Amino acid sequence: MPLQTVESTRLYRQIAEQISTLIDRGEFPSGSRLPAERELAVLLGVSRTSVREAIIALELAGRVEVRVGTGIFVVGERPRRKRNGSVAPRDDDGPGPFDLLAARAMIEGEIAALAARSARKADIVALRGAIDRMREHADDAERRDAADREFHVLIAEMTRNGALPLAVAHLWELRFGEIFARIEAHFHTPALRAKTLADHEAIVAALETHDPEAARQAMHRHLQRVAREFQRRWEESGGGKSGDSRGSKARAPDKLTGEGAGGRVATRRAGDDGTTTSTDPHRNADRTR
Repeated sequence: MPLQTVESTRLYRQIAEQISTLIDRGEFPSGSRLPAERELAVLLGVSRTSVREAIIALELAGRVEVRVGTGIFVVGERPRRKRNGSVAPRDDDGPGPFDLLAARAMIEGEIAALAARSARKADIVALRGAIDRMREHADDAERRDAADREFHVLIAEMTRNGALPLAVAHLWELRFGEIFARIEAHFHTPALRAKTLADHEAIVAALETHDPEAARQAMHRHLQRVAREFQRRWEESGGGKSGDSRGSKARAPDKLTGEGAGGRVATRRAGDDGTTTSTDPHRNADRTR
């Protein structure tokens, strides 16, 4: 059964299920290397971020292994599926981590802009206190993350809109699915934490000067940088490596689409000018990174 172009809702789960089904059918036998992340994205008509989340879900489910500098390989023993047949981790019924970071950038950027208009001296002192606690507890993940959460919720509280701190707190809680935890465990390094502190300082500086646009952009840069760092380190770990011309890469078009290498691989939406665009909201963002 060839892979099908997927819908945008919980995209990574649908991609993981399709790849898992092909593994079960022997299309990708034990020990074989999967096509590269970039190739899978093209064949499925989705973004590389969605494929990346799907591969992490498959790794957590024991279906594949990401080998540093080599690629993505099928694991021999088939794990037990959930009752509903899903291979996705139990605690990941929400959005994927890259979707979540994109949503946070959009929402928290506007919150920061609002907060800049009403920032008080006491607010700035409280934010700097949160940054100090993040720095002090750099080696204590639980306390460091609590201070990080406090920082973002404090900015929402500065808007004097009681709904916004609840929204930010909810978005923060969505970080604790297994896939996001796996990303942070692998890629949340001391260097990345230092950059986060610098980002936070830049956000506070914009808030202190009551500059809404600077605050918005500082928040955008912060969350977009985190997503880029995760993406870069994922690629360095082997998640973006391709197979050679004699391996799975050469066979991928037939397996994934039912057609040869020159065949159509995904449905696109045609524009008035004759160009085509993907239905996946991440795809254009990938091109600019």
